[in-house]
Amino acid sequence: MLLIGTSEGVYRAPVDEIDDATRVLDTERVMRVRRFGKRIFAATQSGLFRSTDSGTTWTDLDVPRDEVYSVCQSPDGERLYAGTHPAHLYVSSDDSESWRELTGLQELPSREEWRLPRHRHEAHVRALDIHPDAPERIIAGIEVGGVHVSDDGGDTWSERRDGLHDDVHHILVRDSEEYIASCGGGLYRTHDAGRSWTRLDTDVDHTYFREAFAANGRLYAAAARSSPPSWGGEHGADAALFESTDGGDTLESVPYPGKPDDFILAWSALDEDDDVLAGTRGGNILRRTGGEWTRIGSVPASIRTLSVTSGSV
Repeated sequence: MLLIGTSEGVYRAPVDEIDDATRVLDTERVMRVRRFGKRIFAATQSGLFRSTDSGTTWTDLDVPRDEVYSVCQSPDGERLYAGTHPAHLYVSSDDSESWRELTGLQELPSREEWRLPRHRHEAHVRALDIHPDAPERIIAGIEVGGVHVSDDGGDTWSERRDGLHDDVHHILVRDSEEYIASCGGGLYRTHDAGRSWTRLDTDVDHTYFREAFAANGRLYAAAARSSPPSWGGEHGADAALFESTDGGDTLESVPYPGKPDDFILAWSALDEDDDVLAGTRGGNILRRTGGEWTRIGSVPASIRTLSVTSGSV
């Protein structure tokens, strides 16, 4: 089954029957759907929700702030983290019965600079992740505020924003030291946990990246020519899809259904084969099979995030 997080809640459908999707969670905009083992979490602008039955039913986990933009779990499953708007970070160590704010994030020197005019002059914790090889290291991406890293489970933090565009939308954590940050002003990679960054999109003319994804030795990244305020113009988002087989050193523009009007915003991969799925701003689901992208269905809302539930297509 596929869970599809949209601007109008979460939809659920078999991958081969997308057009028959059913809305299983009615919320405001869904920012992230993630699966950790048998539990699935939906971070939404109405709260953080959990499902233990492959997305059929959901429970509100009562995070102290309503607008939850990101979620991650420690590798041992003992801690659950929730990033919010405004930019605060909370942790639960008792299966979401209670939450504690990690106030160290508020003590970073750049904290007063974190804001975005079109988001009420505030910022949010847009990305959170932990790699199993560094289980105490939390990587947080702030829109707008850069990347920051904690090596003690979230109590204290270091800024890792030098050389990086500070409008961070997503962080792809490839190992304990290598991350790829999709930003409003470029695609960046680090090999030293954010202490230095290299820009990867210098040879392409699209600079607004929302999310990168890696599967089967290939990196995928979609971008618009510029930021959303320009999308109402004659050319819309003017979107492109890039693939790379060398970790992002070179980006190849590839065709896909809906290009250039429909912007890819979400990714997932099927557990049982090598196919990759993509979700678009226009509500379409695309599938890459044998090197070609095809449209396999749609939902009646803009897609923000995708997650395949365990053991089923």
